[in-house]
Amino acid sequence: MTLYLIGIGLSTEKDITVKGLEIVQKCDKIYLENYTSLLQCSLADLEKFYGKNITVADRLTAEQKDQEIVSEAKTKDVAFLVVGDPFSATTHIELFKLAKEKNIPVQVVHNASILTAVGITGLQLYKFGKTTSIPFIEDHPQLETPYNVFKENQQQGLHTLFLLDLKPEQHKFMTVNQALEILEKIESRKKENLIQKDTLVVGCARLGSDDAVIKAGPLEKIRKMEFGKAPHCLIIPGKMHFSEEEFLKFYAKGW
Repeated sequence: MTLYLIGIGLSTEKDITVKGLEIVQKCDKIYLENYTSLLQCSLADLEKFYGKNITVADRLTAEQKDQEIVSEAKTKDVAFLVVGDPFSATTHIELFKLAKEKNIPVQVVHNASILTAVGITGLQLYKFGKTTSIPFIEDHPQLETPYNVFKENQQQGLHTLFLLDLKPEQHKFMTVNQALEILEKIESRKKENLIQKDTLVVGCARLGSDDAVIKAGPLEKIRKMEFGKAPHCLIIPGKMHFSEEEFLKFYAKGW
């Protein structure tokens, strides 16, 4: 029996690979994590397309059930579905490691992730520095980490991808606008002049979907724009090649 870690892509139920779908349809038990990202379809859509019942695992449930999920794979074929790619978030490394330690076969089926989807902005993927997350400020009133990561990337001329917090159980999803306000609040405390009104930023929503939105421009302008439903992410470019600058102009014009 085997534990399968399967990426299901970024958009709808049809983003799963053919290989992934074939595995899901033969599995005895299927879990779906819903805490690292957000699909643009419902659980019912997934179950109808896959032809299988799916157990939703939020962060707490999944972390508490790692042992149980792995133990099930001793006698059953178990699929653990992950939005995007299984290893885009380090969260799922522990599940993989636990299965390996118990000598349970593990198979990984990769898929598109936000880490590659940002290439549509025209910013070159190999020029991105460390990715960081922006949590809701009420949970971290003295938050500095995303600011410090951005500072480090900027010193090396690298682009910074900010992943924005989400709390699906509360139907709460951070927007580009909120993320920029949080960075400005940190700037007001640290006063290092890294985040300013004219800082070039790229706001993105629903990358990988047909209705993706990408807007580039000065922070003051982007902060006032609407990006629609979640998930959102934010990019602040580092030193750009002229071809990157030219491409971003399309998104500054609303292309």
